[in-house]
Amino acid sequence: MTERPRVRYVTATTLDGFLADENDSLDWLLEQDHDPEGAGGHEHMDGAGALVMGATTYRWIVDHVARSGEDWPYAQPTFVVTHRTPDLASSSVRLVHGAPTAWWPQVVAAADGRDVWVVGGGGLAADLAGEGLLDELVVSIAPVTLGSGRPLLPARLDLRLRDVDRNRAFVVAHYDVLGRRAG
Repeated sequence: MTERPRVRYVTATTLDGFLADENDSLDWLLEQDHDPEGAGGHEHMDGAGALVMGATTYRWIVDHVARSGEDWPYAQPTFVVTHRTPDLASSSVRLVHGAPTAWWPQVVAAADGRDVWVVGGGGLAADLAGEGLLDELVVSIAPVTLGSGRPLLPARLDLRLRDVDRNRAFVVAHYDVLGRRAG
């Protein structure tokens, strides 16, 4: 049996706690000063054996790489949680649906003993946390507010602050997920 990987939700948020605006745009993020190789950037990618993302995040990445001319940015097996059947951007993309317990064994097998990175979707991260599958949150907090949009993590969780870094304009907070919060 494969050992359970460490599961990290690595994301960026606005100061008022939104991942994307009400139109699912991340334009606010692309305007911020940061070092992609710095804290909260891609330093965790070396340890990632598999990625998990929601359909909205997947669609945004596909649209972004089409506009920019870039290649699909991930070599790791990528699991997209969706009920739709989108075009696949890479042979490494796999579609899954249903409760996390239904598809989680595939993710663990693909990670092959390495970490799992939850790329995007606050709702997806909340679902994983609800199943006790989320271990860590790495949140890059930008000096911008949106007032509304997609929430960072729509769940009641107890967290423990482990570390704080800075990446140019961002505060990067590392939290351990302790579990669901009562109430």
